[in-house]
Amino acid sequence: MRTRVRGWRWRRNPLRRRSDVVEAWTVLSVALLLLLVAPLAGAVVGRWAHDDARAVAVQQRAERHRVRAEVVGKVPDSPPTVQGGRERPYRVTVRWSQAGGVVKTAEARVPTGTHQGAKIDVWFDSRGRNVAPPPDSTAIWQHTLTMGACGAGAAIALILLGNSLVRGAANRHRLVEWEREWALTEPQWSRRRA
Repeated sequence: MRTRVRGWRWRRNPLRRRSDVVEAWTVLSVALLLLLVAPLAGAVVGRWAHDDARAVAVQQRAERHRVRAEVVGKVPDSPPTVQGGRERPYRVTVRWSQAGGVVKTAEARVPTGTHQGAKIDVWFDSRGRNVAPPPDSTAIWQHTLTMGACGAGAAIALILLGNSLVRGAANRHRLVEWEREWALTEPQWSRRRA
């Protein structure tokens, strides 16, 4: 039966080594860092990512414009293959009217399942190229949460790496201490001379 004495590394006793004290302080500091620094790092990275993603979304909204267009081109008979669990859009000719009655026609990506004559929203940049819509609030928050989780994960990885380095150094030091003590004790037990 094994009994466990809590806090033995903190108490003064002849069996406590310096490496035990270092290991105890390391465990305490790692616990505090994991509870305080890792979430804080995730929040800081998430805040930065949110501000950056909002700025990009505002810039893209200023550069891009949405038009309500009618699909006039020939729609493929068979939809494109599904890759990665997502249906890929395909390119067809669309037509829309601008302010002043000017009719424009361009190639644009439309979702799978769109039929000829359907009205869809299409985004264009200032040069008239078909582009993806700017990120909405859901995409911004997904980016924020992903980056925040990655920041917290990176902080946790660094903390645990530091912990393993300190524990490795403490174990090496502990082995040196044991070897030194055994060099003094072994001649008394074995009756050999050092």
